[in-house]
Amino acid sequence: MVQGSRGTRLTSSTLIRLLAQLAEVDVPESKQALAEGLSQWLRWTDAISLSAALDGRPLGTPRIPSGRPPAAGTAESDFIRVRTTLVNSIVGDFAVPVDKEYPRGVAQADFSVLRRRYTAKQQAMETSITALRSRLRDVLASVSPSLAQLAAVDAVMDQVLGVQERAALSTVPMWLDKHFQRLREALAHEEPEAGGGSRPAAWLEVFHKDMQAILLAELDIRLQPAQGLLDALRMRQPGRNE
Repeated sequence: MVQGSRGTRLTSSTLIRLLAQLAEVDVPESKQALAEGLSQWLRWTDAISLSAALDGRPLGTPRIPSGRPPAAGTAESDFIRVRTTLVNSIVGDFAVPVDKEYPRGVAQADFSVLRRRYTAKQQAMETSITALRSRLRDVLASVSPSLAQLAAVDAVMDQVLGVQERAALSTVPMWLDKHFQRLREALAHEEPEAGGGSRPAAWLEVFHKDMQAILLAELDIRLQPAQGLLDALRMRQPGRNE
């Protein structure tokens, strides 16, 4: 059985740490400042939109008229519901024992099938979290001018960084493919199939656990902006006039 951890230094992202462990490489902490990194992703048109939002002149982000701001608890319930649904979907996808999922033996396992499963989960996460984030921005925009400004900034950052995020996360299946092949080559001989190939192989069980851990780590990354909006809503001072 493969050990799940290597001597990899903890980075700021659990996903990066896990991928580094699977690839058996060490990932040093980045010394690049956040502002410097963001500047490489921003086009001049993006900078204009971001500047307008920061100056309180949001572009294309209407404020919702409301006599009474929505309760923070409603937004929090929405966040918890979306996160719970996605977590349950990921965990449930690997609930079937390997011997039942591959009844004709491990030879039936093919990463192209697993790749489709992973990308389907990525699409489900993107669809649900994009809608959640939009709803949270609507709530913030209805509460106060300062939170409306934050919602406008988040809308710009979502548009600008969303492309970069999708491009980066689209490479995760490639890393999993390499891990799949390494496990198969290194450990398949340690768990010979019995009875015509009906016995589950330890290497495939390990891979399923690793794939589930990567999906959950990716979910946490995708939820961070929504979590930030929710935290800002929680921190607002009730009854404060702005």
